[in-house]
Amino acid sequence: MLPQHLKQIRVLMLNEKENLERTLFRLEQGFELQFRLGPSLQGRKVMVHTNYPLEGQPFQRHNFHVLEWNYPSGKDDDSDKFCSLNLKIAGSYQYYFGYTERSGGGYIVVDPVLCVGADNHVLPLDCITIQTYLSKCLGHLDDWPDRLRVAKESGYNMIHFTPLQTLGESRSCYSLADQLAVNPDFIPEGQSYSWVDVGALVEKLRKEWNMLCITDVVYNHTAANSVWIREHPECGYNLVNSPHLRPAWVLDRALWHLTTRVAEGRYKAKGLPADITNDSHLNAIRTVLRQDLFPEIKLWEFYQVKVESAVEQFRILLQNGSKPDHSKTGGKPGLKIVQDPQFHRYGNTVDMDSALETFCGTHFSTCTPCCLYDQAANCIVGNVVYERLADHGPKLGPVNRKNPLVTRYFTFPYQDMTLEQELQLLDQPDKSCHFLAHNGWVMGDDPLRNFAEPGSNVYLRRELICWGDSVKLRYGNGPEDCPYLWAHMQKYTEITAKYFHGVRLDNCHSTPLHVAEFMLDVARAVCPNLYVVAELFTGSEELDNIFVTKLGIASLIREAMSAGDSHEEGRLVYRYGGEPVGAFVQPSLRPLMPSIAHAMFLDVTHDNECPIQLRSALDSLPSSAIVSMACCATGSTRGYDELVPHQISVVKEERFYPKWNPAAPATSASEVGFHTGIIAGKLALNKLHQELAAQGFIQVYVDQVDADIVAITRHCPSTHQSVVAVCRTAFKDPKTHQYDTNVPPMFIPGKIEEVILEARTVDRHAGTYKKDDGYINGMPEYTVEIKEHIPLQDSTVVKQAGVTSKGRSEFVQEITFQKLTPGSVIAFRVSLDPKAQKLVGVLRHYLSQFSPKYRRGSTADENPPELCVFHRLMSKLTLADLNVLLFRCDSEEQEDGGGCYNIPGWETLKYAGLQGLMSVLADIRPNNDLGHPVCANLRQGDWLIDFVSNRLVNREGPLAQVGQWLGAMFNYMKHIPRYLIPCYFDAILVSTYTTALDAAYKLMSRNVLSLCPVSCVELDASLPSLPSLDTFIALRGLMLLTGRHTEARNIILAFAGTLRHGLIPNLLGEGRCARYNCRDALWWWLQCIQDYATHIPQGHEILNCLVTRMYPTDDCEPRKPGEVEQPLYDVIQEALQRHLEGISFRERNAGPKIDMNMRDEGFSVAAKVDPATGFISGGNRFNCGTWMDKMGESEKARNKGMPATPRDGAAVEIVGLSKSAVRWVVELHAKGLFPYDGTKIHRDGKEVFVSYSQWNQQLQQSFEAAFWVSGDPKDPNEKHPDLVHKKGIYKDSYGASSPWCDYQLRPNFTIAMVVAPELFTVERAWKALDVAEKKLLGPLGMKTLDPDDMVYCGVYDNALDNDNYNLAKGFNYHQGPEWLWPVGYFLRAKLYFAKKLGQETYGQTVNLVKNVLSRHYTHLERSPWRGLPELTNENGQYCKFSCETQAWSLATVLEVLYDL
Repeated sequence: MLPQHLKQIRVLMLNEKENLERTLFRLEQGFELQFRLGPSLQGRKVMVHTNYPLEGQPFQRHNFHVLEWNYPSGKDDDSDKFCSLNLKIAGSYQYYFGYTERSGGGYIVVDPVLCVGADNHVLPLDCITIQTYLSKCLGHLDDWPDRLRVAKESGYNMIHFTPLQTLGESRSCYSLADQLAVNPDFIPEGQSYSWVDVGALVEKLRKEWNMLCITDVVYNHTAANSVWIREHPECGYNLVNSPHLRPAWVLDRALWHLTTRVAEGRYKAKGLPADITNDSHLNAIRTVLRQDLFPEIKLWEFYQVKVESAVEQFRILLQNGSKPDHSKTGGKPGLKIVQDPQFHRYGNTVDMDSALETFCGTHFSTCTPCCLYDQAANCIVGNVVYERLADHGPKLGPVNRKNPLVTRYFTFPYQDMTLEQELQLLDQPDKSCHFLAHNGWVMGDDPLRNFAEPGSNVYLRRELICWGDSVKLRYGNGPEDCPYLWAHMQKYTEITAKYFHGVRLDNCHSTPLHVAEFMLDVARAVCPNLYVVAELFTGSEELDNIFVTKLGIASLIREAMSAGDSHEEGRLVYRYGGEPVGAFVQPSLRPLMPSIAHAMFLDVTHDNECPIQLRSALDSLPSSAIVSMACCATGSTRGYDELVPHQISVVKEERFYPKWNPAAPATSASEVGFHTGIIAGKLALNKLHQELAAQGFIQVYVDQVDADIVAITRHCPSTHQSVVAVCRTAFKDPKTHQYDTNVPPMFIPGKIEEVILEARTVDRHAGTYKKDDGYINGMPEYTVEIKEHIPLQDSTVVKQAGVTSKGRSEFVQEITFQKLTPGSVIAFRVSLDPKAQKLVGVLRHYLSQFSPKYRRGSTADENPPELCVFHRLMSKLTLADLNVLLFRCDSEEQEDGGGCYNIPGWETLKYAGLQGLMSVLADIRPNNDLGHPVCANLRQGDWLIDFVSNRLVNREGPLAQVGQWLGAMFNYMKHIPRYLIPCYFDAILVSTYTTALDAAYKLMSRNVLSLCPVSCVELDASLPSLPSLDTFIALRGLMLLTGRHTEARNIILAFAGTLRHGLIPNLLGEGRCARYNCRDALWWWLQCIQDYATHIPQGHEILNCLVTRMYPTDDCEPRKPGEVEQPLYDVIQEALQRHLEGISFRERNAGPKIDMNMRDEGFSVAAKVDPATGFISGGNRFNCGTWMDKMGESEKARNKGMPATPRDGAAVEIVGLSKSAVRWVVELHAKGLFPYDGTKIHRDGKEVFVSYSQWNQQLQQSFEAAFWVSGDPKDPNEKHPDLVHKKGIYKDSYGASSPWCDYQLRPNFTIAMVVAPELFTVERAWKALDVAEKKLLGPLGMKTLDPDDMVYCGVYDNALDNDNYNLAKGFNYHQGPEWLWPVGYFLRAKLYFAKKLGQETYGQTVNLVKNVLSRHYTHLERSPWRGLPELTNENGQYCKFSCETQAWSLATVLEVLYDL
């Protein structure tokens, strides 16, 4: 088993309703596949099912089992749980998932592992070089080694045999008469060879020649003369089991009889002779069909009703008063004709319900069926045009019985008879069961539809391009439908899989999928690492994927012959394999990405037309070279390398392949050797192809030098060696086409080590080609002139090579050519210049301390820098240092005279620290988006590189040392070619970044959960600039729960020192311009003290800590540090006492200096305890003393100076926070930890003592009576029943100056539920939370106002200035936009009260919470800020006026995770 850091792990994220059955996921054996839950599934009891077999169990396609979830964090946490498969078996495997029902699914394909040689060494799929042989041309089995040796000596390592079974009458390689018997042509007279002998030869080739063998399996048809199909006609589509073909058979027989009559000249008088040569003859065919043939066979009768019978039946129904069955007709008129399933003439019937609905007893008219004659006539004439007139057709000549007018669609195993006699056989099942439909293919048809099944009119329309030698096989839905056929083909499959290493699925796109699935399962049971290849003609990659995924096809055959020019041929190389040169290093654990099917790229297939006829003989070598440079399996067909100048027909060819003889003369037809055709060149190219794949040259670059020259680079990302092949194609014959003699020079970066090969196709004057009668011979006039592994100066193709240098890393060789003639190839081995090679090795050496994947190609540094052990260096950093290293936004950097880096022509990075780049690179890396502006910037210069290191070097201490380390690594990197800079820059940053994250985690508590804890590092930067309220809301989540207790304590005490008027300031203003204009900050501060004392062991000791008071009295000037000190408990006591006494003052410097928008009345601050209820009450309609603090700014809309949400009176969250604080001090006093049990105040001119216990009880008794909105008009507690528009909620405030504001539904009551749950009755709380969930909960945040409210607006636009009072200048900031931080309190409240309602409710709530949090997790992963925003617009839409990452948004989410 591989070490975890080397094991390749792919992660597939599951999302609800995501069906990926048409998406290809390819994996290798030894990989681990992890399934994880996407946001839409988190919080649900999802089960993942798969048919990948359990350890030691056989694969059964329809046997699924449930995968167990793994919990890395040790608890039921959906954010990181996964289930996995350790992939050890090749094949296609299905998975699906769901919670109540199936929700999605797909397939994975695991590649086979192929082994060759006596030592069973692995042959990677990309190393494959395959050659196809027509088996019937190999002769006797004893002669095969001599003929197959041609493949071995030409450098191939795999042979593809066309079927080796007994052939049918046509002698087509793919028309098999007996699928179970070896072709008797292979067995010499007097010998008795069997499959065992074939298997022995295959094994000999594997062990001794290091060659694998595959062969075709043909499931779709059998030869028309197969003995077994006559004995078992149910295995084909006949007129008994497929009566829908009866009309097509009648037409087919009529066309056959037309053939005989045309051949006899009986239609000459009508302009239709036997020899069809022009358009007038074609028109005559149409006339004969329309006037003679179609009327004679009356096909329409198969689709018509017997009118008399139908009318009589209808008349009787009317007489009986019958009514239509509306459940069948839907009450809609429209006559329906029911097709006779047996297709008898006049066998159709009328649906009488539709007749009654339509005609209602008035009249009846017949319905004329749709006529298919025109379509059939068009196809018949089109077929004649191709076979007899077209230049690219076979030119069959005069019509006769051997070459009929059109190919017959059905077998007719009886003696000749008249058409009338034949038609009588239709109703004789013992005869008509032997009329079997031929197979073929349909242009542009749906490959997933079986064109022979009912519902298809392919045979009747004559749309089938028919193979008249083969019968289409009818499998039905499973073995029970045709037992003999399934058993027969299963045995055929088992024989093939037993003796061969792989199969080619012939006619794959027309083979029923369920049949191919079954047979391949059988084959893999015999040969687990079966190599499955296929050629698909679906015309769609998506449709291709259906076959590839369901069948586990390892390689799809792709044809270089599909390219019309060299540019397209080069594009195919790039398309079918490899990654771009300079691609990023991918982590071992990464998302599972869709892929295209692995290609088997062939310069020619045995079905292609001859390339020499379509292009030129000279193009064979360069096109082969282009194919050989592809990073996938490659291959050819026997005859191509020998320059056979015609197509070797799979049907008509009966000659033998020549044998191998290294000394074969040029004129020999029976033997071939190294000098035959391009064999010597192909050997060199095949060796090069295998070497490139085996040594990891996985990166590809294709350069179209000019119209005929293609340069292909294969690059090894470990050693940075390259091979550059320059191929000059010759699509046109140089003898008839004038090629440009000026070949452009090439610039090759790096040092050319050698010329691997240079080869040209040359004329050797050995006579001209003459087709041999006994052997498949090639053109003797051409051979290959080749040199291998020579110094550059010995090249005859290269004229000169000059060395140029463009800077320290641009070592370039300029190549000019003298003999790169059409048909030439030259391949260079290139390495980096020596200095760059050494420095990249040193850089890889240092990177290998982070990942062993860099060890290959690494070299130790002779003079290592002092700071070489990076982990030790990183351990010295504090969280504050890490914040500088990782984060800091533009404004923070500007304070130090810097800023974030701007990518010219693109945008500015979000952070100056590493996260700014890592967020961008995270999107670039998986897709190898080397064209991204960041990559372009890195290639063009060192500006960004220097920025990263210099901003740290200029600091002090360990950060400067980190900068120096980065600078040292970057200095190595700067000496390598610029095209490699993005890759290594990313590698250095990833190494630094991941190490920094590890260091950050170690400085935090175990409570730092999986929800992007890195953002917790940011709090140091964000706190000083945050308002006090935001700081206090964020403190528990980002400080206490993450273990940063000292920082939390310092913040609490620092703010304690700013107390004045019994309040904590909203904005510090460096302590000298502080504004004491918020009523809630004090209570949030007290909640923080309580959380600190509760959460931290001995946390109550903070109460005795001395606080340096800045303002010991309301009106004094700021005091110096240490001048006035008092314990924290005294500061708390003062705050409580001042609220009980009552707070009322006017802000200092009131006016536009401190607030240019506020009206004069707004500068008056008031807060007090209502003696009647105990509620903290205050504010007025001109100020906003809570977190909902938007002040109107628009003069145009006349909202300037008016708060959007004054929330004066008693705000619900302040009531909850005050209850929490009072309850806590009561508990502290009881434990002797707080010296005060109450305070003296002046009330009505008297000094009275108010006990905290009494205040606590008063709040408890008053809350629900004042805040619960029952909706009952008779509720005695309800003062304004007319203002209620949502019942079953808690008011947002109590006693507002505008009473209707009290009744607005907002999320603030959930805060009170969390901090003071004792105020709420469980049932009422649950109802209110349910309303909030339905009305306020958004994808990420909570709507700040009920969407049913008349002033609701969910889109915040702070730049808008119009005359709309409710919107102008962002007036609706808290009137609908969805804020994130309240969602934490909502979810925590749900969890608390769900527990009170029982385990079932709690379980459902946990699921909801996880589902909501998953959306935050997704946003964190996708946001370039790696944070959660302040707010979103309605329904989670992006808001450009929102802060992109806010401390309290993340903090409250972390609190929810802690509660979970």
